Amino acid sequence: MTPFTSSSSTGDALLPPARITYPEHLPVSSQRQQIMNAVAGHQVVIVAGETGSGKTTQLPKMCLELGLDQHGMIGHTQPRRIAARSVAERIAEELNETVGEHVGYQVRFTSEVSAETSVKVMTDGILLAEIQHDPLLRRYSMLIIDEAHERSLNIDFLLGYLKKILPQRQDLKVIITSATIDVESFAEHFSTPTGAAAPIIEVSGRTYPVEIRYRPLTDPRIADDPDDDADDAEDARDPLGAVADAVLELGTDHGGDTLVFFPGEREIRDAKEVIQAAISSHPRLKHADILPLYGRLSLAEQQRVFRRSSTSAPRIVLATNVAETSLTVPGITAVIDTGTARISRYSQRTKVQRLPVERISQASANQRAGRAGRTSPGVAIRLYSEEDFNQRPEFTDPEILRTSLASVILDMLAAGVATTPTDLEEFPFLQPPEHRQITDGIQQLLELGALNSGAPVEVTDRSGTKRTRTFTRGTITPLGRRLAQLPIDPRLGRMILAADEHKVAREVMVLAAGMTIQDPRERPADQRDAADQAHARFTDENSDFSAMLNLWVYLRSQQKQLSGNQFRKMCRREFINYLRVREWQNLVQQLREMAHRVGLKVSAGPVDPVGTHEAVHQAVLTGLLSQIGTYQQRTKEYLGARNTKFRIFPGSGLFTKRHDYVMAAELVETSRLWARQVAKVEPEWIEEIAGPLAKSSVSDPYWSTRQGSAMARERVTVYGVPVAVDRPIKYYRVNRELAREMFIRHALVDGDWHTRHRFFARNRERMAEVDQLQTRHRRHDLKVSDEDLFAFYDARIPASVVSARHFDRWWKKARRTDEYQLDIAVEDLIRVEPEQLDPAQYPSVLIHPTEHGELELPLDYTFAPTTLAQTRRENNSAGTPPPTDGVTVTIAVEILHRMNPDRFAWLIPGLREELITALIKNVPKALRKQLVPAPDTARRALAILHRDYDPLTDDFYDALSAVLLDVKHVKVPRDQWRPEALPEHLRMTFSVVDHRGAVIGVGEDLGQLQRDLAGENRTALAESLTRAAQAQGVDLAQTTQHPTPGPGKDTTRRQPASNSGKQPPRRDQDRTVTESFTPRQGLTRWDIPELPEQVQTPVATGSGHQLVTGYPALSPATTGVGADLVIMRTLGEAQSVHRHGVVALLRAGLPDTQRYIADHLSNEEKLTFTSAPHSDLQEIVSDSLTASIDALVPASHSQLPRSAQQFEQLHEQVRAEVIDQNFRVTAVVSEALHAARHVRRDAKTLKSLTMAPVLTDIRAQLDELLGEHFVAKTGWRQLRHLPRYIRAITVRIEKLQNSAHGLQADAASMQVIHDLEQAYQRRVDDYAQAGFIPVELSQVFWLLQELRVSFFAQQLGTAVSVSEKKVRAALRAVPSP
Repeated sequence: MTPFTSSSSTGDALLPPARITYPEHLPVSSQRQQIMNAVAGHQVVIVAGETGSGKTTQLPKMCLELGLDQHGMIGHTQPRRIAARSVAERIAEELNETVGEHVGYQVRFTSEVSAETSVKVMTDGILLAEIQHDPLLRRYSMLIIDEAHERSLNIDFLLGYLKKILPQRQDLKVIITSATIDVESFAEHFSTPTGAAAPIIEVSGRTYPVEIRYRPLTDPRIADDPDDDADDAEDARDPLGAVADAVLELGTDHGGDTLVFFPGEREIRDAKEVIQAAISSHPRLKHADILPLYGRLSLAEQQRVFRRSSTSAPRIVLATNVAETSLTVPGITAVIDTGTARISRYSQRTKVQRLPVERISQASANQRAGRAGRTSPGVAIRLYSEEDFNQRPEFTDPEILRTSLASVILDMLAAGVATTPTDLEEFPFLQPPEHRQITDGIQQLLELGALNSGAPVEVTDRSGTKRTRTFTRGTITPLGRRLAQLPIDPRLGRMILAADEHKVAREVMVLAAGMTIQDPRERPADQRDAADQAHARFTDENSDFSAMLNLWVYLRSQQKQLSGNQFRKMCRREFINYLRVREWQNLVQQLREMAHRVGLKVSAGPVDPVGTHEAVHQAVLTGLLSQIGTYQQRTKEYLGARNTKFRIFPGSGLFTKRHDYVMAAELVETSRLWARQVAKVEPEWIEEIAGPLAKSSVSDPYWSTRQGSAMARERVTVYGVPVAVDRPIKYYRVNRELAREMFIRHALVDGDWHTRHRFFARNRERMAEVDQLQTRHRRHDLKVSDEDLFAFYDARIPASVVSARHFDRWWKKARRTDEYQLDIAVEDLIRVEPEQLDPAQYPSVLIHPTEHGELELPLDYTFAPTTLAQTRRENNSAGTPPPTDGVTVTIAVEILHRMNPDRFAWLIPGLREELITALIKNVPKALRKQLVPAPDTARRALAILHRDYDPLTDDFYDALSAVLLDVKHVKVPRDQWRPEALPEHLRMTFSVVDHRGAVIGVGEDLGQLQRDLAGENRTALAESLTRAAQAQGVDLAQTTQHPTPGPGKDTTRRQPASNSGKQPPRRDQDRTVTESFTPRQGLTRWDIPELPEQVQTPVATGSGHQLVTGYPALSPATTGVGADLVIMRTLGEAQSVHRHGVVALLRAGLPDTQRYIADHLSNEEKLTFTSAPHSDLQEIVSDSLTASIDALVPASHSQLPRSAQQFEQLHEQVRAEVIDQNFRVTAVVSEALHAARHVRRDAKTLKSLTMAPVLTDIRAQLDELLGEHFVAKTGWRQLRHLPRYIRAITVRIEKLQNSAHGLQADAASMQVIHDLEQAYQRRVDDYAQAGFIPVELSQVFWLLQELRVSFFAQQLGTAVSVSEKKVRAALRAVPSP
């Protein structure tokens, strides 16, 4: 063997041989010579040995002794940072040196390496990073890859990379160390070109025999008993109960401490309670310490596991697989293996790292069992069967098969090991990953922008010029190269690079460092509530990242105020792990130092969680695009990338909140998929950051009038998560050709466009004119087609015009050349010659005669046969007429009462032939057969009607009947015409509007409208007259002018125009100065000017104005006493109410004489009044006063007062005579009531069933004559006859009692009376809306009473000559309301 002559790469001697020693108690020391010989003779050597064999610390010393540091350093990799540091310290200690001299170490962000260093202990990640700038690792002459059996991602990559470069580095030697797990695979991997495997040297560890006991949860089957079904099933024990049983078993026959393996924290917490209860009565174990051990445990609780207590109480350690290889728990002599563990696996479907509970491999089970034999013989109880153990996989899948390859792929591409990710499939991995894993890694890097997507991108060259270039898909981008320089996860690196752009690198580095360490906030199992309360101050309901920054700010603030010792105590008191805080702070500082290497600028100053909130989260989002989610209200879950469903982890500050969009630093699948470290994000951020990763789909193009452009609905998704739904976008960005077509069709052809271009307004006017022409003529073929219009515009507008904005830009220049180039002439819009259309057939106004001249009523035409009845009279709340087919005439409500329904039966000239034809077709068959063919008959009849009859004066149906009798010799009675059966468009529709033009009534029955709107008619008339007076300053007291003549036949008519419609009221011109007044209510004295007989004002009707007349009158007050000053539509209406109004006003001004009258009534009168069926004494006395006043007021309307002087004269006269008149009234009332009492008594004698109709009629007559307030309602002039009407009933009863044949005659007379009363009641109903009963109709009622006297008691005589014929004539003479 060559003497030790170690030297550095410069040739200087470093260490004397005497300083290198080997501890004899280590097994590896006994095989030192064999190992050194193998290393000297082979390029690669495999050293296999269990933990404790000493291979980690002694192999570097053997390499030094061989002088392998003469031409380079000896590199020694460890899978963990803490191991790298502790190994370096141990080797330096054995060489009597301090770390950083000949033995150094380097971990992420920390380096203790000098120019004198010969042995460099480092994490495998550090060696990977060095490959980028030293592809052949020429700095090293020897590499020791320790703990290769763990098969981490970095280890597998290093083994593959070394396999690739060793042929180029014949001077480089490699030692692979591993536990005795599948070491043959390492040897075969590094076989020579001749096929010889690398030598394997096995070093035994310091272990003792371990007894394996199998205690499966399922008990074995017992012998089958055919008569017992209970033995047909296996009994499965509770897993926690089985653990407790195993603990008790070991406590009985075995000493020492026990290590129990569980898959997770929750199982440990549950097991602790079960075991505590189980050992409470055990003599040896009842005082045992039950200690949990898992990664998230606080440092103090972890240290309890490694620190023996002063007592001899046994310990029961409940651990996850962290105690399997990473940590060695002292004093363990027994192991209980549940056989499961949470193993990190990358889900190909959800693209997230999962932590499912799985059965461990045989190798892991042996590792667990070996923990019991480290210091003495031990026992391992497996809670599964030996058969189960033999069926398990021999080894745990290496990490490369169950994790994302993004980091490895990036490092390989940056180092030039591969040009594109497809080269990875040829890379000599120890166990090649599946193709899907490589694809997923590529996808993550594409998401981060580290790889080129193959799509064109805009780049800036050195001169600053922007160019578009296309790079091969999968090649590394400049951003990817910067990411590879950052020794952190690519997602975190991407966040930091984005933070530099957003000027928040300071904050994001704090977050990136925080996400790489364990959470400093601790939650001890026995103090969870206190810990949660202490940590609540940092919580942010919108972001766990902000909560982390809040914690950082708090810690930095406290650190500045407190001493080091005080700060540590504060951390312990507030459940914060001090060591993790220091690690966090160190990482932040190292990240800041590292930032300069990649060109990052970190501004000085404190972290600002509030002011930088939005920028920070946008930067963080760049690394978490595939870990976003949107809340689903139905399932109460978040929809994540690739259709995953997740919920927010309960420990998050957002757990109880619901945000539309969130991002998660981690998605972990346990019992379900949980999102940890969550923050609210905006969908706009996601879309912007995603860039080409955002997939857009456009659908449902539509026209937007407001935008003046074709629009479409866009749906944007990022990895399947919708970030924009039904968002309107300009369609020309998707399809310019179709967008242009839609612009022309909707904006120019259909006119659906808001613009002020003059050509557009001119074209719309012309098209509206043609549309109206078509509507009037009820044709759809007059106007040119939309395709013709489209072709017109398409030929003149350039292809670049795709929206209103583009059009405006083009037209601004084009109109300077020819402003009319887009104008369409009317003749070009019509398919027929204009002279073929007669406008007189379809006029724009209808002429209606009145006493003041002819009215021009506007006509509107609608050609919509499909609307018909189902839509004609629907909701009219919008104030516009409902859709109708045919002709609609508009009538101002002020002149509604002047309209004669007969004038509208003629319809319009253009529809009369069709009207007559339809009427003929609807007459009875016997007549119809004599009038066929109906169209020919209609044409002949129409010609005669136009020649001989005038629609302004003649009745249409009478004229038509006369013409048909003359032409066809067929007599069609008027009642045989059926106008209600006419088609929709042949029935005139009436639209009644108020002074603002708002529709207040629509219908086909003008008479019904007049009745229904009688109140509105009167109100509108009064308001119109009042407005006219106020507008002209006319005051009733000063009015001396007389009305000027209203418009008559000399008024110029508007000629039928192509675009008819209602003209706006022209109240500010051509006014007629007239007397007027202001209506008032609640008058109790005459404090108004003299009432004129009539007042007049012009009302806008169609193209002109019509003079309307109102008739002022007094009317009994609608509420309270006194009178109201009102205006009535006709003189008859005014006469009907004025007398009652004068009586009411007189009574309001007279002293109350009721008590005086009541005190002077005779006892008989008082008794009679008190027993009245519908009234009492006070009511009759009060009404008698009203009747007395009525008796003293002149009967003639012309003699009623209309001025204050006249009223005062009448008032004095009434005041002087009212008391005497009152006694006369009460005497008559007493006589009438006395007679009625006799009638009721005599009626009881009519007991026969045949008399029932007579009794009903008598009672009805009495109720009408003696109803409530009958005295005031009847009035003195009819009240005088009341006793006679009632005595006539008595005579009628006597006749029926004395004559056997009287009943038949009585029934005949009663039928006549009833028919007349029904006709009377119909007329009363007509006036129900009017609010008054005209004098003529009131007189009919008293004529009916006189007719009763004539029929049933002729001997009593009648006040007037009366008969059935006269009553019917009186009914016909009643004016319409």
